[in-house]
Amino acid sequence: MDRIIVTGSCGFIGMHLCKSLCNDGYQVFGLDNMNDYYSVDLKRRRLRELKKYKNFVFVSIDISNYSELNLIFKKFNANQVVNLAAQAGVRYSLTNPQAYIQSNIVGFMNILEACRYNGIEGLIYASSSSVYGGNKKIPFSINDSVDKPISIYAATKKSNELMAHSYSHLYGMHTTGLRFFTVYGPWGRPDMAMYIFTKNIIRGKEISVFNHGKMERDFTYIDDIISGIRASMEKNYKCEIFNLGNNKSENLMDMIKIVEETLGLKAELNFMGMQPGDVRKTFADIDHSINRLGYSPNISIREGIPRFIKWFKNYSEN
Repeated sequence: MDRIIVTGSCGFIGMHLCKSLCNDGYQVFGLDNMNDYYSVDLKRRRLRELKKYKNFVFVSIDISNYSELNLIFKKFNANQVVNLAAQAGVRYSLTNPQAYIQSNIVGFMNILEACRYNGIEGLIYASSSSVYGGNKKIPFSINDSVDKPISIYAATKKSNELMAHSYSHLYGMHTTGLRFFTVYGPWGRPDMAMYIFTKNIIRGKEISVFNHGKMERDFTYIDDIISGIRASMEKNYKCEIFNLGNNKSENLMDMIKIVEETLGLKAELNFMGMQPGDVRKTFADIDHSINRLGYSPNISIREGIPRFIKWFKNYSEN
């Protein structure tokens, strides 16, 4: 049985990946520091879901602590590592940049070193569509320059890609970076727009709509993201970068309209200017992912948003 370490296992994507792997019989070792960037209760409830699996083991650990991390790697003797542990969020990086350096730079270096010294066959790690910064060329291609990040968060993710490339070159490590595009779905993060909009519309509170609604995002449903991660694990290329998006750029106002229609409620909109570090449009060119991974996203926001809202209502009531 393959043995997989998943860091950030109690995060949104991490939880879904662990469930997918456990369902397919893998031995999964989940690592997470359970920080309070957003609701720890939500993370605990995700963990309770994972603990239902006999082939899931959890350890509370911060990846910025190398000595503890290396001991865990030695103990678990895993085949592959999927690193999803990171300080997330563009706007939070404006007020607490140190958290991003500690987790996303120091922590990622520790992951690389632990993989290097413990015979890990492949490292899959989370990058972000944020690395494209203010690029004007649409859609975003992995061949585009990503040398001008417009947030510290984006800079740390670009740094991860460079660090992984160095380790692949120097030590022959197999590393695959995945640039995620606006992931949403059940068990999603409370700091993401779809979660915030749904919660506030239900409660009769206004929602802040940035850049006066003139925003577009490549919304990608969680199941499509998990299929891309699993394909990356299976292929385990020497050194690759992939976009994982839905290959569609949706207008923010259209997303809000679907949320309203699904809830049967009208949103109270507070139009605001553009936020620092944000971009107007994201759109993934996934040709490389299709060709090299067989990646094929197929869940539209018309299908995905009602799935999220169904989960949200159930979660809120329990």
